[in-house]
Amino acid sequence: MSPRLTLVTGEELVRLLEKEGFQVVRVRGSHVRLKHPDGRATTVPVHPGELLRPGTLLGILKDVGWSKEAYERKRRGSR
Repeated sequence: MSPRLTLVTGEELVRLLEKEGFQVVRVRGSHVRLKHPDGRATTVPVHPGELLRPGTLLGILKDVGWSKEAYERKRRGSR
């Protein structure tokens, strides 16, 4: 059984992705585009104080190639 996904804000996810080597390449309105040197890329909506919805978070995890388990490990390790 997969672990339950811990929801975070867009700002928290951008910080986590930056720690993992992603770089902000563009900000347009409330959307932040990040790219990794190996070519992976994603867009994170950043609405202050709002948690990302589960489907949005899962889509971002798919974009960056992380499993739910890997996300939870990285999230816990970043504290």
